Order: sequence, then C-alpha cells, then structure tokens
Amino acid sequence: MNPAGKPGKSGSLMPVEVALARLLEMADASRIVERERLPLARVEGRVLADDLVSTLDLPPWPNSAMDGYALRAADWTGEPLVVSQKVFAGQAPDALMPGTCARIFTGAPVPAGADCVEMQENADVQADERVRFTETLTPGQNIRAQGQETTVGELILPAGTRLGPIEQGLAASLGCAELDVIRKVRVAVLSTGDELVEPGQALGPGQIYNSNRVLLCSWLQRMGCEVIDAGILPDDLVTTRARLGELKDVDLILSTGGVSVGEADFLGIALREEGELSLWKLAIKPGKPLTFGHFRGVPVIGLPGNPASTLVTFALLARPYLLRLQGVKQVEPLKVQVPAGFDWPIAGNRREYLRARLENGRAIIYKNQSSGVLRSAAWADGLVEVPEHRTLTAGDSVYFIALSEVLS
Repeated sequence: MNPAGKPGKSGSLMPVEVALARLLEMADASRIVERERLPLARVEGRVLADDLVSTLDLPPWPNSAMDGYALRAADWTGEPLVVSQKVFAGQAPDALMPGTCARIFTGAPVPAGADCVEMQENADVQADERVRFTETLTPGQNIRAQGQETTVGELILPAGTRLGPIEQGLAASLGCAELDVIRKVRVAVLSTGDELVEPGQALGPGQIYNSNRVLLCSWLQRMGCEVIDAGILPDDLVTTRARLGELKDVDLILSTGGVSVGEADFLGIALREEGELSLWKLAIKPGKPLTFGHFRGVPVIGLPGNPASTLVTFALLARPYLLRLQGVKQVEPLKVQVPAGFDWPIAGNRREYLRARLENGRAIIYKNQSSGVLRSAAWADGLVEVPEHRTLTAGDSVYFIALSEVLS
C-alpha cells in the first residue's frame, strides 16, 4: 500500500496543507529514537530527547531585585534606621535585627525577618550613617520570591524542543552540564541529470552549474543534520541503482531535479522497481511537482529542480518533515501579517510564495518571480503567501514568512 496515499483525480492539485500533513504523518511513523548525551556547549540546534524538569527552585531563596536596603516594612515609622549588616550577592546573611535595615545588593539573599527592599535612590543616608526612607514601603516590594521562575518538579522544556542559546542558558541555570539529544538526522543529497556540472568545471553544450546541492547541503548543516553529499546522478539506470544502493544508513534521500514518468527518468524507474513512488502535483507556485517514495526501505523526497522551487518546497515541506523526524512538535514557520506594497491583479489556482522583503513595514516583491531565479531569494528576506484564487491591491494584508524562520 502506498503510505503517501493518492493525490486525487488525475490532473488535480493537492493542497499544501494536505501534502504537509501526509509528510508529517510519515515522519511520525519513523521517528528517530536514538540519542546521545552531549556537553551543554555542544547542543545548539539539536533536539531535546527527554523532558527537562527542574531539580531546584529558581531563585533558591528570596533575593533583592536591586541595590538598596532590606527591612521589615512595619519597622519604618519615619525615624532613621540603623544599618545592621551588608549583604552582597553570594553571601548568606544573618537574620535581620528588629528595628534595623540591611544594606543589600542586587541578587543577594534577603535576610530572614525582612519583607521588603527599598531602592537606594529612595534612601537618605544620615551623617550618623542611619538611613531615612522617602517613599511609602510595601511588604514584598523589590523582592524576587523563591521559586519565582521555576519550582522543583516543574516541566521547563518538553522533549522535542530545539535547543538554542536561550534554552542552553536556561538549562545552565538549572545546573545542567549535559543534555540528552536526538542523534543527528542523516540526509543524503543528490542531483539528477547529465545537464548538471559542478562549479569549477567547464560547461559543455546545454549544461548548467549545479546550485541546488550546494544550497541544500549548507541548509541541512545549519539545521544540524549529518549530510552525505551523494553528488550528481547521471542519466544511467545501472549507475543510479548502484549509487542509491550505497545509501543504506541514512534517514532520508533528498533529490532535486524532480521525478517524472519520462523514459529518461532513471531515478523514478529505480524507485518503482525497488521501492515505491508517489508523484504529487501540489497547488503551490513555485514547486508544483513533488515526489515521495522509498528505495529499499529508505524514504526519498524529490524536490523540483528550479532553484526557487527547491528553496520553497524544502522550506515548507522537507524541512518540517526532517524536524518532525526528531520529534519537534512545532515545525511550521511563523507567519506575520503585513500590508502588501504591490498589486497582484491576476488570481492563480495555486498558492504562490513570492520572494519579498520588508521596506517601511510593507512587503515589496522582487521584479522577477521566475522559479529559475535564485537571485530573487538572495535579494529577499522572506516569502509573501498569496492564497489560491486571490488578487491583491497595495495595502491589502498578506502573510509574510521571514527567511530567518526557515534557514536554520
């Protein structure tokens, strides 16, 4: 049985949401469970394997939110108070003597018996070094309560969280020196076609330089994947079978160039003969043709070959699949609404993703939206989503996906 299902009637277009849901369902079914324990400094970009649960209260004791004076609010009757001790961060204070105050600094533990901290700006130090306060005092003011941030047993980060600098800092605040993370996804990247030539080589008649593999390998490395550069597959069935057969210990074979039903489509032939293959026609532009299949049990995603199509389909479909393989729950990029700074007078039957940038709060699109123009993405800082069957007038609200949302 084809795990991808059928796209529908012949010639129909599959909605992007349906394709993504099917990909995520298949990723859930083959979730990576192997893990490794790494030092905290090496987990950036990796996915947390287990829930991170607090083993201590943060802060561990009430502490001062600022430099000032700790006292019991009821002891302040208008007369200056004697300073009975100084408390610095990292010290354990004595209990506060009744009728006195303590000089205290930011982050220092509040002495037992004190119930407020007054900032030093609202304190007048007298000639005899007693202190008079100029504002009304309220119990609890300027004190960070014990457990204000976390308490023992509280879930801090759920399994499946992608770890970045903030999450690393939070784990460090709980005393974690190491974390268990999901092992890296192993992705083999290949391109198909005799027309492709590696950069640095001379171009022959009808040949072009292969940009997609460089784009994807770099992108996957940013995502924390282990990348196997499988090179260019020539238009030869025997070689194609042999090269695919070498890719046994990977989680995904990612190809560009598309898979068709043509007689020169040797990747498609190999997949049909030794695995399974689904050809999806998506209601997306750029990037209508997409392939999902298996070769000897290894999942294969075939992206369209035009550079902008590769970029869009990887960002919106293949990237979420790879994240879900590692157990990440939220895999779709954030969309924000911004006003369009352009007109779009002709409605299409596919959802379009236009290379765009924000200027003065409005989305401006690149002049050439051809799927073969990668320069448009280098100029852009995001994608504007134009729904199916919709026209736009400057000022209309559109969804904008920042490239920073998907490039890591």
